[in-house]
Amino acid sequence: MTAGYMYKRHTDRFFKHFDFIIIDLICLQIAFVLAYAASGYGFNPYEIPLYSSMAVFIEVLDLVTLLLMDTMSGVLRRGVYKELVATFRHGAIIGVISVVVLFLLQQGQFYSRLAMFLTFAFYIALSFAARVAWKMLLLKHLAKDGDRVMLIVSTGDCVSKALDKIIANNYARYTIGGIALVDESRIGDTVDGVPVVADAESLPSLLCTEWIDEALVSVPADFESPMSLVESIAETGVAVHYGLSDSLRIPEMKQFIESIGDYTVITTSINYASMGQLFVKRVIDVGFGLVGCLATGIIAVVLAPVMFVESPGPLLYSQERVGRNGRHFKMYKFRSMYLDADERREELMGDNKFSDARMFKMDFDPRVIGNRILSDGSRKTGIGEFIRRTSIDEFPQFFNVLKGDMSVVGTRPPLVSETAFYEAHHRARLAIKPGITGLWQISGRSNITDFEEVVRLDREYINNWSIRLDLKILAKTVVVVLNQEGSV
Repeated sequence: MTAGYMYKRHTDRFFKHFDFIIIDLICLQIAFVLAYAASGYGFNPYEIPLYSSMAVFIEVLDLVTLLLMDTMSGVLRRGVYKELVATFRHGAIIGVISVVVLFLLQQGQFYSRLAMFLTFAFYIALSFAARVAWKMLLLKHLAKDGDRVMLIVSTGDCVSKALDKIIANNYARYTIGGIALVDESRIGDTVDGVPVVADAESLPSLLCTEWIDEALVSVPADFESPMSLVESIAETGVAVHYGLSDSLRIPEMKQFIESIGDYTVITTSINYASMGQLFVKRVIDVGFGLVGCLATGIIAVVLAPVMFVESPGPLLYSQERVGRNGRHFKMYKFRSMYLDADERREELMGDNKFSDARMFKMDFDPRVIGNRILSDGSRKTGIGEFIRRTSIDEFPQFFNVLKGDMSVVGTRPPLVSETAFYEAHHRARLAIKPGITGLWQISGRSNITDFEEVVRLDREYINNWSIRLDLKILAKTVVVVLNQEGSV
């Protein structure tokens, strides 16, 4: 576990909507066959090797995309318009990737463009209609009768709020069997249409005589002996859910229950990731790491003789940085500065673009190889500035990615000396693996000179992390780097 970025140990969100996923996969294959037929080729596309291979590929791609983008998350809550947008976006992504793969494999000329277009047009229409229909069926079923009977155990001033939350989010298929008010006796009354069936005194006998599968206990934080109430219900064999008091909730934090040793604890973190998401992120890291290391070797062959002429010394530069949860590691870069750069940093702090010592950056750094001020006061840059502007110096960090010290996308790892000036909220930057690129880098890093803004961007990344966000940042990084190269 990390301190703030919790690794959730299951992929229950994926399996929670397994019925929607199966429906989506079926709709895609139906669309595939219909598109082939509408193109005038008949109803059996599977007899042609290219088409049968594409049928398998798009199914796998659909499943992977559903997992990566978490498309089905909140599917029961979405309205018709949002469902249409989500379905269209999902279908468009699969369609674009399929077309790209066909042309990369040089098979595009052998595949009907009309069939390809119709496949995803039909798929979007079928999937949208199936999702809406299945959702309406489920919600109708849930509204009438759930699979489990739940008793709401609460107080007079909290019960309406508890009912609202359960009814508005009754996606676990509960039938509300009644209300037990433990601070007053109102048996026979109703609250928002739900009957009050017990008070504190009659609750045990009710549990022994009526069909109750589970009970939700939602009482104020100052309620006397809430755990005694939970224990008395649990003794009857009824599963008890004890509502987390609002006083224990922390805004903008994720909270869930887990076991540590013999302790049952409430775990609070900035965000969490499922094992499936972490696996995919690591696969992406390894893939980019292997390609990046290969590119690093090629760049080194070209760069080494130039660097040796400009500044004799090692081509690679290692520096101790602070990684996830404060772990120290050696970060590698192509050397773009003179050998005495670290020693000269202190004397240049007055020219730091940042207002404090928690980060360091200069518009024109004389420690960079080839940088110098001419006699007329003009500035001349050299090879060091070029490899920094084009981010060539970052390539050796792909070795750090393969080692597991870093990720391709994350927050930038600070120097050990910089963390000495951190305040408590700054440490949130260290809650995940540092990255080669990140939200700060694509948000105009050269123009951001406020360290608090850097921290805000890092926390925004952590709070909203997803595989889709990582892919978006990677795509924008390519654009930023290309623009930098064009301005050199």
